[in-house]
Amino acid sequence: MDLTGRRESSNVDDRRRMSGTTKAGIGGLAGVIIACLMAWLTGGNVFQAFQQAGGLEAITNQNVSTSEQQDREFTEEEQQLALFASQVLASTEDVWSEVFKNQLGKTYVPPRMVLYTGSVQTGCGAGNAAVGPFYCSADQALYIDLSFFTSMKSQLGADGDFAYAYVIAHEVGHHVQHLLGTLNSAHAQMAKMNETMANKVSVRIELQADFYAGVWGYHEGKTYGSLDDGDLMEAIKCAQVIGDNYLQEKARGYSQPESFTHGTSAQRMKWLKLGLQTGDMSRGDTFSISENQL
Repeated sequence: MDLTGRRESSNVDDRRRMSGTTKAGIGGLAGVIIACLMAWLTGGNVFQAFQQAGGLEAITNQNVSTSEQQDREFTEEEQQLALFASQVLASTEDVWSEVFKNQLGKTYVPPRMVLYTGSVQTGCGAGNAAVGPFYCSADQALYIDLSFFTSMKSQLGADGDFAYAYVIAHEVGHHVQHLLGTLNSAHAQMAKMNETMANKVSVRIELQADFYAGVWGYHEGKTYGSLDDGDLMEAIKCAQVIGDNYLQEKARGYSQPESFTHGTSAQRMKWLKLGLQTGDMSRGDTFSISENQL
């Protein structure tokens, strides 16, 4: 993905020097992060995974040193990732502004992106790097600890700049859902359902966010000529390896469809590719079709 010379977003809140760090042994903390990475990617209960992996004990029994973080120098790789994330966010701002105007007759209000390290306070409560990237509708912001991309590469083999961009675009997709009222409506439905039925709604939410990530990719490539076939394959492969069935089978040798919350590999690839191929928001209604059509 070629973003050479592209602008950076002014909606980035870089809190990496204000975030807390832990003095954990790398092995123990890595185990916590891996467990929660798997939970996040499958849409499972991240906080439950955090506890089961010993995360609460690992974190609460360690000293948080903000001053250490403030004095820390970022590596070249970390700085490049921060630049890349900012440029991707800027691209989503430009693309969605045009899409909202031309396809919906609406004005797009962009989200903030908060970069942090270790832990962060959000409008939805305290966040920790172990939970992975997330969107908080209460403050209309997406939160990312950039080390997540390293974990994607090392633990799942999901690598490449457009794979990383897809993660950001997926979270922005949740912001699009929030602006259109879809997210709040779906969450209200889920609150009245049992877990199995709520999971089914969650799948529809996540598949639509994948579709919106694809819509962004379509217009990004068409407008700027920044993507090639290799980039598209990176994102599609990423969608494959973060399918609920793929991750559950990888982790324990079998999958439980009733627990799926993000969709299967085939579903995630399908909706991402549909967005990438059409760029048409009207094609992304994942809520009014049957399960067999997802």
